[in-house]
Amino acid sequence: MAQLFPRWFGFVFRLGALAAVVIVIAVLLLWRVATAEPTTPHDPLEQPVPFSHKHHVGDDGIDCRYCHSSVEQSAFAGIPPLSTCMTCHSQLFTDQPVLKPLIAAYQSGVPFRWQRLHKLPDFVYFDHSIHVAKGIGCETCHGRIDEMPLTAQVAPLTMQWCLDCHRHPENNLRPRDEVFSMTWRAKDQHALGTRLMRAYHIDTRRLTDCSVCHR
Repeated sequence: MAQLFPRWFGFVFRLGALAAVVIVIAVLLLWRVATAEPTTPHDPLEQPVPFSHKHHVGDDGIDCRYCHSSVEQSAFAGIPPLSTCMTCHSQLFTDQPVLKPLIAAYQSGVPFRWQRLHKLPDFVYFDHSIHVAKGIGCETCHGRIDEMPLTAQVAPLTMQWCLDCHRHPENNLRPRDEVFSMTWRAKDQHALGTRLMRAYHIDTRRLTDCSVCHR
């Protein structure tokens, strides 16, 4: 009887089956990462100086934009330069031991390195300015930063967490002049959010497009 398939067919078939198995495993792993339960770290990172948002924001009433000056125009909120800190601390609490590393770095010009708390993978694009412009409050992602003696991460920053907001932005929208407020609350969030979606020209079909975050 004549051979139905050439001799190389078996090798190609096995290779294709192996490739299919690898692809299925990779897809399952990616799906698990995308839908993983939040694993939010609640412990603050150790910093060279124990900066307290509770003191600066909650007690002294310093606006977020005073230190994070680029948050309305840039993808990055920005870490304030030491000159911003020294606007006050060249006069206040200059003899406090806890501030010695900061003052020494400012006087010597040696870089002062804070530990970054919120980290996204390199393949994820995030822009602070567009979220601010569309009425997403700092508190939505950063929590009650004005009540934190030491800064901790509140949001899980998982893909599912981001998509929940992109699919239903009305749950988090607020007037632009309340974006930096820590205590603002809507009387009827759904009604207000629905109205603001129209006012801000927010299209959920565009928000859930892969290219919005993966560029």
